[in-house]
Amino acid sequence: MILKKITLLFLSLIWFCCKEKKEESLPFENTVDKVSIEYAKGFSIEKQANGLTTLKISSPWPNAKDRFTYALVPKEKMAFINLNKNEYDAIVTVPVEKVIVTSTTHIPALEALNVLDKLVGFPNTKFISSKAARKKINEGKLIEIGNNESINTEMVLSLSPEVVIGFGINAQNKAYETIQRSNIPVVYNGDWTEQTPLGKAEWIKFFAPFFEKEKEAEVIFEKIEASYNSVKELAKKTKIKPSVMSGALYKDVWYLPGGDSWAAQFLKDANVNYLWGEAAGTGSLSLSWESVLQKAKEADFWIAPAQFITYDDMKKASQHYQQFDAFTQKKVYTFANTKGETGGILYYELGPQRPDLVLKDLIHILHPEILPQHTLFFFKPLE
Repeated sequence: MILKKITLLFLSLIWFCCKEKKEESLPFENTVDKVSIEYAKGFSIEKQANGLTTLKISSPWPNAKDRFTYALVPKEKMAFINLNKNEYDAIVTVPVEKVIVTSTTHIPALEALNVLDKLVGFPNTKFISSKAARKKINEGKLIEIGNNESINTEMVLSLSPEVVIGFGINAQNKAYETIQRSNIPVVYNGDWTEQTPLGKAEWIKFFAPFFEKEKEAEVIFEKIEASYNSVKELAKKTKIKPSVMSGALYKDVWYLPGGDSWAAQFLKDANVNYLWGEAAGTGSLSLSWESVLQKAKEADFWIAPAQFITYDDMKKASQHYQQFDAFTQKKVYTFANTKGETGGILYYELGPQRPDLVLKDLIHILHPEILPQHTLFFFKPLE
């Protein structure tokens, strides 16, 4: 009986040791999940089980050949995660407590995520329209750091940001190179390269992991997406598609949105006949005023006539404008007279983040029977 017990105990110990050894030999599986990005084309995010977030930027500027990969590591896990620094263009510890951004389009995302208090520096602060950001400027809590073409690097270094969110038209930016050499990460943001309204707005998800606000970003974007798509569906039901012209003359050349552009997509989603909707191009088309007159003389509406805000200003600039029906019938609408405290145009700052408000404005103007109770936010009639 004793021998039997000893034998059972011996076998149990062997089984336990083998099991423990087997479990120890199992490899650690660090699963990778991709964050859902439905509309934006210029970035992707992957999250690993160990806490590492990998942010990849494929479109930092138009026609870019450069691609950037950034590692975002929780501060409490930095000592436990081994990174090959050669695989990343920058490594940022999160959550970030001090950040510099370089485009007004970045500010609404910070404000929506409730992290505007982390913003310490910005180039050309006079262009900022956000009331909350202007309050920070007036209190000396948001510092002017020069302009985007020649950032005051000494000022940046004195602010000691944990990351600079860069904006560039190409890879040549000596200020960013200096900042990086000072061990301050520079991360490129390419929200402005997106060509769809919801694509631009989805870049709020780019900012979220810097502040560990991913869930908040999802909720914010889902609300914007739902609002945009609901009014888009309403516009589809109308049987009348008014004709729309756009742009204005600059030194004898008429510039207006190409048919594949962000601005043209709004008009398409508003279910109107944008007269250059079939013209290829994601940027501006350059036309003669005669060709525009031939095509748009009888257009029902004129949306976004450059920076003009009054009919008198347009008359003084060019007598040609008076030949268009939309001008004589006072059906010209502009976003240029909706400005912030220091003259910054709100549309350029907030429009990309809130495309639902832009679309509601356009539908109210172009299909007044659909949203009769809507109050115009960006677009207003010319004075």
